[in-house]
Amino acid sequence: MTQMEIHTPTRNERRGYKVDVSRGQRIGRVSSEWFSRPADERYLSLTNLHNSVKWRSERSKTRTVESELIRVEASRDDPERLRLMLPDAPAPVAPTHWSFGQLASLIGAPATYLRQLPAPLAAINLQHGLLNHREQVKTLEIKNGRLELRAVTGPDYGRIFDEELIAAVQKIAGNGTGDTRWKVPGVLDWSTGIYNPNVDISNATTTLYASDRDVFVFLVDDLNPIEAGKLPDGSPDVFFRGFYCWNSEVGARTLGIASFYLRAVCQNRCLWGVEDFEEITIRHSKYAASRFALEAEPALIRFAESSPMPFVNGIKASRERVVARDDEDRQSFLRKRGFSKAETTKIIDAVLSEEGHPPASIFDFVQGITRVARDKSHQDVRLEMEGKAKKLHDLAA
Repeated sequence: MTQMEIHTPTRNERRGYKVDVSRGQRIGRVSSEWFSRPADERYLSLTNLHNSVKWRSERSKTRTVESELIRVEASRDDPERLRLMLPDAPAPVAPTHWSFGQLASLIGAPATYLRQLPAPLAAINLQHGLLNHREQVKTLEIKNGRLELRAVTGPDYGRIFDEELIAAVQKIAGNGTGDTRWKVPGVLDWSTGIYNPNVDISNATTTLYASDRDVFVFLVDDLNPIEAGKLPDGSPDVFFRGFYCWNSEVGARTLGIASFYLRAVCQNRCLWGVEDFEEITIRHSKYAASRFALEAEPALIRFAESSPMPFVNGIKASRERVVARDDEDRQSFLRKRGFSKAETTKIIDAVLSEEGHPPASIFDFVQGITRVARDKSHQDVRLEMEGKAKKLHDLAA
C-alpha cells in the first residue's frame, strides 16, 4: 500500500487547530460521565485519582463465606439501620446502599421494597433469604471509620481493583496533565471551528472520575495532531488519538478500554469526528484478572505507542478506492448493502452537501452513511448504520 506522510498541520499557537467535525461519528459516552459526576468525583490529575483508589483498596478485605452463616441484625440504637455479622469478622459490618442492593438481588428479594420496611422487618426477610440461599458469596469490606460492606458478589467474581487500571494508565500517561503526550483534552470553539488543546484542567474540564462504585478516565494525544488527507477547501483533515477506560471493583460495571481517532472534544465532553473506534470489554468473571493482564493492559500500551500510519493509510486507501462513477452505480452500491431507497437518497445528498460532489469513493460513502446515522433518533438504528459504515471502511484498509 502506498505510504502517506504525516504532516504537522499549520497551527496558531494561541488558538489551536481548525477541524471539521461534520465528518465521522459523534460519541456521547464521555459527555454522559461529565454530566453525571458531582464535584467530589472529579480529579485534576491521575496521581490524585490513583492515590484515592489505592487508599481504599489497601483498606479493603475480601472473603468468601457461606451465605447461611451471615447473621442480620437491626441496630437497637438506630432502628433504621441494619448490621451484618460475617464469619470471623472482628465487628458488625454496615452494608452500603450498593451492597444492600446486591445482597437483596442474590437472594431474589426486591431491594426497593426492603428499603421501605422498618429495619427489624427487613432483617427478618434478609435472614430468611440468606438461610435458604445456601451458596457461597464473596464480600468486599473496608474500614473507613466503621467497617463497611462495599460489595457482595458470587464466589467466582473476578475482581480487578480500580487502582490496577489507573496504575496501568499511568504507565503511558503519567499524571495525565501534559507531562507525557497523553492528557486531559482541550475544548472546541464552535464559533470558529478551532480546537484548542491548551485548556486549564479544572472541575469543569477534567475527564478523570472516580466514585465509591467505579472509575472512568478519558485522555487524548492532542498536542501531536495527525493529518490524514485534505478537506474540500484544501485544508488538512486533522485527527488526534484518544482513549477512555472504565472499571468497577464492586460489580457495578465491566472493565473496558476504547481507543479511537477523533477530530475534537467540545465543552460538554462529546467526542466529534471519531474514526476507527475499537473497544475491549472484560466481564468480572473468574479469569478476569488474567484477561486484564494478558489482553487489556497490553492493548492500551500498544495503542499508546503505535504509529498512526496504518490509520492514515487506511483513510488514504478509502479515499482512493472509487466504487461508483454515476448515479446508477451509487444507487446500486448502497441498495446492495441493505439501505432503503430513502436512506440511499439521504446518504448521497449528505455527501453532495458536505463534500461538494456526489459520492464516488469508499471514503465518501462512509462519511455520508455516518452523517445520516447521526440524525437517527433510535439508538439501535444508528448503531446498525454506523456498523455498516465501519465494514465499508475496513474493505479499503
